[in-house]
Amino acid sequence: MTKPITLFTGQWADMPLETLAAKAATWGYDGLELACWGDHFEVDRALNEDGYCQHQLDILEKHGLACFAISNHLVGQAVSDPVDDRHRSILPDRIWGDGNPVGIQQRAAQEMMDSASAAKTLGVGIVNGFTGSPIWHKLYFFPPTTSQEIVAGYQHFASQWKPILDAFTKHGVKFALEVHPTEIAYDIVTFEHALDALDGHKAFGINFDPSHLIWQGLDPVQLINRFPDRIFHVHVKDAATTLDGTNSILGGHLGFGDHRRGWDFRSPGRGEVDFEGIIRALNRIGYDGPLSVEWEDSAMDREHGAQEAAEFVRDIDFPVSGQAFDAAFDKKEQSS
Repeated sequence: MTKPITLFTGQWADMPLETLAAKAATWGYDGLELACWGDHFEVDRALNEDGYCQHQLDILEKHGLACFAISNHLVGQAVSDPVDDRHRSILPDRIWGDGNPVGIQQRAAQEMMDSASAAKTLGVGIVNGFTGSPIWHKLYFFPPTTSQEIVAGYQHFASQWKPILDAFTKHGVKFALEVHPTEIAYDIVTFEHALDALDGHKAFGINFDPSHLIWQGLDPVQLINRFPDRIFHVHVKDAATTLDGTNSILGGHLGFGDHRRGWDFRSPGRGEVDFEGIIRALNRIGYDGPLSVEWEDSAMDREHGAQEAAEFVRDIDFPVSGQAFDAAFDKKEQSS
């Protein structure tokens, strides 16, 4: 049996859920991964309004869609980041409050705990998101950064996220970090550090997104191989490097879609990600959750891209074999 194909609604939050659900059904999706912004899924309403979760599910069911996960990337980012004015554009007013960074982090942490409760009420077991990072800005070690500062950063992250993850465990929900630059974990080594800092907390895993790995020079399959029991959810997103001797993977402070960038996101199948290898790796570890398209391509109409992506993902996925291809030649098998 193949995996359900869903569309992450984060890039569609300007569109009412009812409208997007109708479109997603015609594009061939099996469900939606609901973003916790726009009107798609609001955590505070889920906890305080009777019938809210059922209302959102009814919209999906009307169009033959399911929900396997929700995502609260934006608020999660504020938990461990050094908060500044940039965060105001991504946070709800109730989280931003008076703008005091300490208060923002505390409210963001509570919102993430509440997200676990809201997910349980909705009937899903995964919340995807970001963590932010107290040490991302120290990526380049100049002025000199000591190893003690990095260790302290992971310890600080753990002190903020362990209570959140304990709340997830209480509600029977798991948190899937999108391993991603600007987060506490952005590659294999840093996910190991994060997992160690959390003492291997069972509620902490990965929202696997190869697009953020490929341009760093990583083989995304190696993340699956290294952490097979931590792959809680999968995003399908593509990227391509366009290094021509005048640019770099650091981006040059150029916005997405600028042709001078050294890398950019692409519609699935139009970049450099080896999705064939990824599907084989996911099948090998027994992953049977959704393949959720996170559609981003600045050069393509998004509705065209979303439909094309659904067709692409359905084409690349395949069920796992129940036997070796040459089992028919095994005399012991034949005689039994």
